[in-house]
Amino acid sequence: MPNPTTGSLLVVSAHAGDFVWRAGGAIALAAERGERATVVCLSFGERGESARAWREGKNLDEIKAIRRAEAENAAAALGAEVRFFDAGDYPLRESPELVDRLVHVYRELAPTVVLTHTLSDPYNGDHPAAARMALQARVLAQAIGYDAPGDPLGAPPVFFFEPHQPEQCDFKPDVLLDITPVFDRKRKAMECLPAQQHMWDYYTDLAKRRGVQLKRNAGPNLGLPHHTLGEAYVRVYPQVTGALA
Repeated sequence: MPNPTTGSLLVVSAHAGDFVWRAGGAIALAAERGERATVVCLSFGERGESARAWREGKNLDEIKAIRRAEAENAAAALGAEVRFFDAGDYPLRESPELVDRLVHVYRELAPTVVLTHTLSDPYNGDHPAAARMALQARVLAQAIGYDAPGDPLGAPPVFFFEPHQPEQCDFKPDVLLDITPVFDRKRKAMECLPAQQHMWDYYTDLAKRRGVQLKRNAGPNLGLPHHTLGEAYVRVYPQVTGALA
């Protein structure tokens, strides 16, 4: 069971599958530590990321139901709770109402870590839209005068997870996360998303490449296994520490 005293991870995902590919390892690690892990899917990815279902003749409501079930199964495999805003995709339109809903989530969950998309993605405007709203809501949730239940938020660190085409998104990771102990859970979660089956091996191979980079940057004394697997992140705000490491 989640232990509220150990931490709370919040993931803001534009579509129903994004959190699995990009941050499934981080989510599973948090859950195994006994932390609460919550994913907010702003949309189901029903228009832009469900091509197979459209080709099979499914209608919009049917596709939303399919993607919802897939995301719920994937979240369960990772040990996370998932919530759906059903805000629509392609495009995901930013609005004060959506930001306010996110503020309420921040105040309710008091996350100690936040994960979301990069602010640049020339292939998919929904991703930076989600990131902008996640960052704006974090700031508003810290304001004591903002009209939302709960105490003002602290200042949880925010990490951008890796986009599908990192070079075009100017993604230069400065955090490499070892997900080796939980990769089986991430793979199981990926396989809960048959609507995007072409991504399963892509993100397995990416985990191997990031694992190689992780080992090269970890130094000789960490004792990492030969087949280390990783995820890459960019930290948005400075790290606060009493010692450099």
